[in-house]
Amino acid sequence: MAIRTSAAARAAALSLGLLLAPPLAWTVVGSLVSPAIAGPATLTSEQSAALKTYDNALKDFVSILRQRRAQIDSRQPLPDLPGQAVYLARVEMMSAYKDLTDALPTRIGRPNRFGIPPAYFDADNEPLLDEYRKLFDVMEAPPASAQSSGTPFEDVVDLATVIARARGLDAADATVAGRISLGLFFAETDGKQNAGNARSNTYKGSLQTGPSEDRNGRRKWAAIKPSITTLDPALSRRDDREEARAANLDHRFNHWTAVRDGLMNAHAEIFPQVPAIARALPNPIDQMKLFELIQIIPTPTRAALRSGNLTGYRISDPRIMGYLRNNSVFAFGRADRARTSATFREILDAMWLFNAKFEQALAKFAELKAGKRE
Repeated sequence: MAIRTSAAARAAALSLGLLLAPPLAWTVVGSLVSPAIAGPATLTSEQSAALKTYDNALKDFVSILRQRRAQIDSRQPLPDLPGQAVYLARVEMMSAYKDLTDALPTRIGRPNRFGIPPAYFDADNEPLLDEYRKLFDVMEAPPASAQSSGTPFEDVVDLATVIARARGLDAADATVAGRISLGLFFAETDGKQNAGNARSNTYKGSLQTGPSEDRNGRRKWAAIKPSITTLDPALSRRDDREEARAANLDHRFNHWTAVRDGLMNAHAEIFPQVPAIARALPNPIDQMKLFELIQIIPTPTRAALRSGNLTGYRISDPRIMGYLRNNSVFAFGRADRARTSATFREILDAMWLFNAKFEQALAKFAELKAGKRE
């Protein structure tokens, strides 16, 4: 899930000839795995240092995974922001592996099922990322008071589509807005409604909004509600029921109101630009990435949209680069972290960790359009 850190804005192998990397031999540690390097090899001092750093980062990642699992299974109190240390350990593991493969390209292995570029992740560590996701599912479980929906994916698409119509889009372009918004839901919470946030005490709910963002979205929805009622009376009545149901509950923990207010807060104002965005970015996943950047770095993204050269627009503000890194963009390895600027095309390409989420969203959207029930 994306994570923001400020109120103003919210992550080819070359040959080394006869130089060979040491093979990996796995040993089991509980339900996890830990690597042991076996076999002789002749490494330069730089390569040896990179290998040692990676081994230590991998061990640290295994250690924090085991620690959190033990705390959860024994019902021990978790620290504040329990996911932060786990997240940072994962970043360090992937960063150290990228530095290792930069120093020793023969260590680049086979593709992995997460779609992470092999230079950044050893596919033998897939069980570790499985455990990582399982821990976050527990740490980010909705509160007992959360109000779920039986049609969470349809809700996102229906709300986004009618909002886009109210903002002046025709039916075809409004459908694109609905598809993009479903991508946001998957990007923020893996498609899990009413999620908490193990890395932040501010952002919560199905679209991971803060309290002020939620209030702003509610205010904007109230202003547009008469148009919504005219366009879709049945959806408007559903909204009335959900508003009454939420009552004094934090509206971010009613799935319907969380999505509604999240979209109205930041994305509804961009919906009129969907036709131009689709022309500039014909790839649906790129479109979703751009709208995710409205979550992460809203001001530069709006500036890029106004520039007339969306993909070529360059940012170089260190703060903005920091926000990107805190959301897993240019975050892994010394070479990525050393970047001081990037164009939006480069940023979109660097958002590869979002690809699997957006592919899930596209598949779910196709199911909905085919009339399959959730």
